[in-house]
Amino acid sequence: MSARPTYEELEKRVAALEQAEFDHQEALEALKESNNRFLHLAANVPAYFAYVNADTLVYEFVNDAFEKSFGIPREKIIGSHIKDVIGEANYQFALEFIDIVRSGKSVSYQNTFGLTSGKRWIQVNYTPVTDANGKVVSIVVLSYDISDRKQAEEALRESEEKYRLTFDFSPDSVNINRLEDGLFVDINQGFTKLTGFTREDVIGKTSKEIQIWHNPADRQSLVTTLKENGYCENLEAQFRKKDGSLTTALMSAGVISLQDEPHIISITRDISERLRAEEERKKLRDQLMQAQKMESVGRLAGGVAHDFNNMLMAIIGNTEMAMAETEPSTALHKKLHEIFSCAQRSADLTRQLLAFARRQTIRPKVLDLNELISRMITFLHRLIGEDVDLVWKPAMALWPVHMDPSQIDQILVNLAVNARDAIIGVGNLTIETENVFFDETYCMMHQDVIPGEYVLLAVSDTGCGVEKEAIGLLFEPFYTTKTVGKGTGLGLATVYGIVKQNDGFINVYSELGQGTTFKIYLPRTRIQVATESEEVRQNPARGAETVLLVEDEPPILKIGKAILERYGYTVLDAGTPAEAQAQAQQHQGPIHLLITDVVMPQMNGRDLLERIAASRPGIKTLYMSGYTSDVIAHHGVLGEGIHFLQKPFSVKTLAAKVREVLGDSAEKFRASDC
Repeated sequence: MSARPTYEELEKRVAALEQAEFDHQEALEALKESNNRFLHLAANVPAYFAYVNADTLVYEFVNDAFEKSFGIPREKIIGSHIKDVIGEANYQFALEFIDIVRSGKSVSYQNTFGLTSGKRWIQVNYTPVTDANGKVVSIVVLSYDISDRKQAEEALRESEEKYRLTFDFSPDSVNINRLEDGLFVDINQGFTKLTGFTREDVIGKTSKEIQIWHNPADRQSLVTTLKENGYCENLEAQFRKKDGSLTTALMSAGVISLQDEPHIISITRDISERLRAEEERKKLRDQLMQAQKMESVGRLAGGVAHDFNNMLMAIIGNTEMAMAETEPSTALHKKLHEIFSCAQRSADLTRQLLAFARRQTIRPKVLDLNELISRMITFLHRLIGEDVDLVWKPAMALWPVHMDPSQIDQILVNLAVNARDAIIGVGNLTIETENVFFDETYCMMHQDVIPGEYVLLAVSDTGCGVEKEAIGLLFEPFYTTKTVGKGTGLGLATVYGIVKQNDGFINVYSELGQGTTFKIYLPRTRIQVATESEEVRQNPARGAETVLLVEDEPPILKIGKAILERYGYTVLDAGTPAEAQAQAQQHQGPIHLLITDVVMPQMNGRDLLERIAASRPGIKTLYMSGYTSDVIAHHGVLGEGIHFLQKPFSVKTLAAKVREVLGDSAEKFRASDC
């Protein structure tokens, strides 16, 4: 049997029990205080707080925020399955995360929940609570409303998406480069379209490495402006494409910060087409102004030609008649010849006015330029003198053209005289012909050219040449690079007018000290060259027919009648269309030929012919005028079967033309009249 404990031992045991009880009570108080603090914290935390049994998934505790968020009384929540509170869809979504927290790991997820405040984005955090054996017995649920943050993120995402769409699909070139060295950070599709460079070509490389700036000074100017102002607007510069070609573009740029480093964001628009369009508009405006100028000068030339040629006609006719009545060896004859020569030169000047204004009356024929030019070579040799070597290079199988042969004469004479005056001392004048074809591509670059086949007439000299600034003025009427008294300024204007009247075009190439080349392109004609011979009549045959001469200028009427009577014709003269109609009615015999001025008061020559032909069908007609307007010519081109004599003309010219129109010999008419 064991010994009974002593008093001291009992006293110690009692003291130990009392201490243990005290410690237990103190622990209970601490636990109670801790539990109260937890409950107070859980109740007042702004987050949604709950305890869920890990096995049954039944709520054991929820705080005020959780209760209010779902709008369900706490008594109904506690003891309920989480599916009944958060809904079937959210429960199914949460199962994956519940399995993770049951394994002892904390987990978070985001989802939308239908709360009393509406549909809200919630951040849910699951934390496991284990027992002494490490088994998960409870799940602490701590949730936060992140809807505002989600909205901000969505707004930022939409903003970034809009920016990216704007950036990527902008028709303009957009790129981001580091400010200091031009390192490419980003480019859009517009950049690739403009330059041909892809992202792989440029990202991570500097603008210097890919040599995109045609003039590096332009980039330096951009950087300087950006550093001073923070932005740069409408910088026009040329950029090198991937294929090496250049394009002109307009750039605006600003400075942005990326990773605390200054960068350039620039928007660049290709303005090459706009510049080309502006250049084309300017060219069209210039052409319109030129056309208006030519129209004005043409009207002036027409008026001057009509009156001036009438006066010259009287001077030339009377002078020629007087010369015929004087001995060639006399001083009077020489003076008359000088008057005649001056009048002829004045007539040439008037013809030049009409030619460059495209008012010259012409009779186009199918021509072989090689043949026509070959006949002129001897004359051109005499014209340019012995110091200038004339080289003639005709092309083989040259295509024909359709134009007045006298116009070719005018072109060659004017260009030859210009070349002679441009050559100081000895030199060369080269005339060439060639067949050429212009396609659509060439014509797109040269708006005044129509696609097709042309005959080239090139006239080149080794003269002093022309300054570039003056080339555009060469065809202006009365413009000349020659010294005072050496040129009228009508020569090249005449050439230009003739070429345009025949639907051709002309180019000029010149360098100071090297010489000048004029290239004239005349449309090829498909009409076959007609073989014909023209007899140059030194002494026109006489006639015996009756001629009705109509002219409203008395001096011309008088001299015309005298010329015709000298050559044997019977002349009925009339100063007005009304008098002519009366003569035609009253004359008893035949009237073989009507010679009428074209432009007259009361009635023009064509209308007069219609009136007279009504009573005298088959009457032949010869028109004469210093300027026809468009009465008998369409755009200056005479129709088939129309006979015309340009004023002023010589005595022999009139006599030969009358004989040509009448055709049959005077003897035949004498026989038929008897």
